[in-house]
Amino acid sequence: MRREAYPSDLSDEEWHILEPYIPEAQPGGRPREHPMREILNAIFYVLKSGCQWRMLPHDFPPHGTVYHYYNEWRKDGTWKRLNAILRGDLREEMGREREPSAAIVDSQSVKTTSKRGSGGTMQESA
Repeated sequence: MRREAYPSDLSDEEWHILEPYIPEAQPGGRPREHPMREILNAIFYVLKSGCQWRMLPHDFPPHGTVYHYYNEWRKDGTWKRLNAILRGDLREEMGREREPSAAIVDSQSVKTTSKRGSGGTMQESA
């Protein structure tokens, strides 16, 4: 039975882009019970709606299964790899280099030392 789509669901075009990058099932492990597109749709539903994993609607795969994939992909770097691939693809589509060639550093992102330099003593202002 096909469920009604949620606004957070992947379109066919989005799924076509993401599908090749979804990790394969572990060899020798239990076969996958749920389609990976539905797992991703459920993850995106939680992230977009802000609901708790346990409050995932019943027409998605079980919340424990969905959270398992989300957490495994977080730990093994799948989300970071996917983001890097999609960012590179978008940059190329825009006619830019795949990887950025510059970075911006501001005072909020650079930690400074709490020790004074060796340039002498500090003078108090009058």
